[in-house]
Amino acid sequence: MRSLTGLPAPDSATPSPPLPGRLDRVLSLIERAGNALPNPIVLFSGLFALLAVVSTGLALGGVSVTVPGTDTTKQIGGLFTGEGLRWLLENLIPNFATFPPIGAVLVLIMVVGLAERTGLLETVMRATLARVPRTVLPYAVAVVAGQAHMMSDVGAIVLPPLAAMVFRSAGRHPVAGLIGGFACVTAGYAAGFTIGSLDALYVGITQQAASVLPAADGLHIHLLINYFFTASSSIVLGLLGGFLIDRVLEPRLTPYEPADGAPEAEDLALTPVQRKGLLATALVVGAYLAAVLALWLPPGAPLRGDGGAFVPSPVLTGIVPVLFGAFLLAGLTYGFTVKKLTGTEDVVTAMTDSVKNMSGYIVMMFVAAQVIALFNWSNVGVLLAVKAAALLNSTGVTGFWAIIAFVLMASCLNLVVVSGSALWSLVGPVFIPAFMLMGMSPALSQAAFRIGDSATGALTPMNPYLLLILAMVRQYEPEARLGTLISRLAIFVVPFLAVWLAILGIFYGFDLPLGPGAAIGLK
Repeated sequence: MRSLTGLPAPDSATPSPPLPGRLDRVLSLIERAGNALPNPIVLFSGLFALLAVVSTGLALGGVSVTVPGTDTTKQIGGLFTGEGLRWLLENLIPNFATFPPIGAVLVLIMVVGLAERTGLLETVMRATLARVPRTVLPYAVAVVAGQAHMMSDVGAIVLPPLAAMVFRSAGRHPVAGLIGGFACVTAGYAAGFTIGSLDALYVGITQQAASVLPAADGLHIHLLINYFFTASSSIVLGLLGGFLIDRVLEPRLTPYEPADGAPEAEDLALTPVQRKGLLATALVVGAYLAAVLALWLPPGAPLRGDGGAFVPSPVLTGIVPVLFGAFLLAGLTYGFTVKKLTGTEDVVTAMTDSVKNMSGYIVMMFVAAQVIALFNWSNVGVLLAVKAAALLNSTGVTGFWAIIAFVLMASCLNLVVVSGSALWSLVGPVFIPAFMLMGMSPALSQAAFRIGDSATGALTPMNPYLLLILAMVRQYEPEARLGTLISRLAIFVVPFLAVWLAILGIFYGFDLPLGPGAAIGLK
């Protein structure tokens, strides 16, 4: 990543003034701190080694931990003992093979990648935005951006330039669409009423981290435990993002005059073939979802849970296979209709390429799985959770104040550890059990982490897409610099953080379920 000082200095033609020196120094500090961190794989390997040494020292010292509210006393186990080495040899492969996020994430990535490579997801975005009235456009862009995590990181690449084109075609400032679209994708990344691989990643780590306490035995942790929260958040944040684009960001931009080399305005209307593909896809996926609901909703339906319950039920437990079927049918129907797919070999290639791009994630999850498994087996995770809960209680930081503190901590860490999977794997095994000991459910901990993992993502120089967006901005404003971009993105961070926390506060205060069968507190 290029350093801040490697960017060209602005001159009198710069559209926005440079950032104050103090803020420049803060951004440089964040960049240096992030660059000083090792690769997440190396980070987890070091954490595993440290945990191995610490657990062995505690085990040799005869340390044990009593879970508050129970008679359960857990002895700390050491990795560098006979028992620990036997455990590692017998469980190294199972730790990875049974790590919950792995299967769900890869299964969804295969079919979401298929839908993305056939052009379906971009076509859906175009169809959503192309005919939106000029006055409503910022709000439509922000709401669509809030669903972009369904596309994984591709959303941060596809939506901003598309939003710029839509804004320009509507006679609005393209930079407002570009920067606003990127800000809403990143700051609201973990919201949305769509479901994707991110949700599978979160819930898998949540499930593993919660399992260290006996209270987890009665919990039903599934992919939709935050769905009510994320769906409602995406609407509110969409309206907020649209307001910030329309009333704060765009008025601060100088009048737009096309620069040399600026992207030409293009017709965003769908071609007849694309419209035909979308219609066919909607009919097929609609029929599929109707069939799923018919097998779940009626009394006595085969996909009801025990005693005819909606929650838990096979539909919620098996929501990943349900989504797999929906995305697979969507990608195949659209791809073959628009001739992006011509045979089974094209389908296999598209799905294979999607998984190839996950190779780094798979290696990181192998090491992360060993760290979390060692946390659980050694009971060091329980010890840290008990100590953390006791510290929060002793300082009076309990209830929703503890959640706020956790969100702020995660927001700060997100500036230097930009990988959501890495960050949740680091903090989840400690704070999920700690909050459970304080009577708060894993669903609440995960919802709080979603806020911290998203709100500051647009600001950090460690964001791998930040310089890509800067290059796109320079197509319209050749003299723009990184400070210019970050000063404009900063408009979104505090409002998103505050409003998103307020939404979670409403759920907490009124004891509303965060998702199907996912209460705020432990029952």
